[in-house]
Amino acid sequence: MSLVLSTLMSGWVTFINIGWVDGLGEAWMKAFILAWPAAFLISLFMGKPVGMVAVKLSHLVKRLNR
Repeated sequence: MSLVLSTLMSGWVTFINIGWVDGLGEAWMKAFILAWPAAFLISLFMGKPVGMVAVKLSHLVKRLNR
């Protein structure tokens, strides 16, 4: 998941910042190399807490829909 997210996000943000220019691919790869380790660590440490919040929210929504 971190690979896909960092690939897409670094590509999108790089494109927004510099546009469709020569060197876009190189700039994207530089951004990706910086983004992937961060995305991996964030997903590793935040996956469980975010999952717990999602479960609590889903239980809350079930109670509100009764």
